[in-house]
Amino acid sequence: MHHPPLACSVRGCTLPLQRRDRTFVCDAGHSYDIARSGYVNLLQPQDRRSLVAGDAISAVDARAALLADGVGRTLIDAIATRVSALDLGDASVIVDLGCGSGDALAASTETHAGIGIDLSTPAIDRAARRFPTRTWVVANADRRLPLLDHSVDLVVSVHGRRNPAEVARVSRAGRYHLVAIPAADDLIELRELVQGTRVERDRTDAVLAEHEGLFQVLEHSVVRETLRLDRAALLNLLQGTYRGERRGAADRVAALTRMDVTLASDLLLLRSK
Repeated sequence: MHHPPLACSVRGCTLPLQRRDRTFVCDAGHSYDIARSGYVNLLQPQDRRSLVAGDAISAVDARAALLADGVGRTLIDAIATRVSALDLGDASVIVDLGCGSGDALAASTETHAGIGIDLSTPAIDRAARRFPTRTWVVANADRRLPLLDHSVDLVVSVHGRRNPAEVARVSRAGRYHLVAIPAADDLIELRELVQGTRVERDRTDAVLAEHEGLFQVLEHSVVRETLRLDRAALLNLLQGTYRGERRGAADRVAALTRMDVTLASDLLLLRSK
């Protein structure tokens, strides 16, 4: 594919974007510069929740450090294996919503066109520098996706944002949506330390209900492992998983040394109707 199936994000436009040198432009004349690192920012002012949108660089760095130590690699490998088994065809387009620094998309698109979308500019900038052969986009996946109708063969969401109606719009009929969500016991040991209670919450039924009527459920599997993590890794987990270091747990966090931690994800494979 010469051009990724990007659509203009100006409200009411949605025309196809074509790449011309260091910009993407639509026939209405809207243009978007490509950053030096290689990504394009399609975020419109009304799509921002704040002046600093998306994950901060501290959270991005924490996740990168974890992955460099192998924490989270099992899930990425499982996703890449599942994507490979779909036999999508070399001309297929794979999109990752909430792609972060791009590791899951890169692992899944060695022979496919890949588009990563995230609200965090630091995350997308890192992805673009590391994996320059994919297309990296700053956009709000909660809003209208900057993609053409029925142009995508697989949409992946890994512990990130979900937008069933928009995913259905951009998906080709009979193609796929792969969703990874934290399982009930994901990080249970660390959550018990921070929150003071051992709460297990199964999100699977709620996620399937979100997609009902738009997608057919094909598979449900679980990716689970228990790792012995040192203090640095535990602090990175707290920094990179939206839980932060809660004030009420400051003493317990300060005393962290080493802990066995469960990493578990429900993996749902859906097919668009």
